[in-house]
Amino acid sequence: MKALPYFQGTGRRKTSIARVRLVPGEGAVVVNGKPLDDYFARDGATDQALLPFTVTSTARRFNAMIKVEGGGVSGQIGAIAHGISRALLQVDREHLPLLRKAGLLTRDPRAKERKKPGLKRARKAPQFTKR
Repeated sequence: MKALPYFQGTGRRKTSIARVRLVPGEGAVVVNGKPLDDYFARDGATDQALLPFTVTSTARRFNAMIKVEGGGVSGQIGAIAHGISRALLQVDREHLPLLRKAGLLTRDPRAKERKKPGLKRARKAPQFTKR
């Protein structure tokens, strides 16, 4: 039996990392062993995560198996969209302008800044008293 071809991409946002594997199929999306709708209960989360399929008109052409870890819900959704976009580029390089225009290939580098010694948070200093 011949193995199906698959395409993979890694997406990152904040501290979340998503490993995406696309296999030709009918559009089933499984995240960490659960269907996408069950994994993200938030309104609009599935639409945002599957935006690369919508932009490139490839919905219902691939099954996606996704492993995501780290961060929160928002970061994981962004990492999934980034990973799907990178995997779709392996499918067809013609998708590059569409994904680039939608901003799905740019890795969002914003992350929480580390706490500095002597400060309460990253930049908040203790209250200063003159006398």
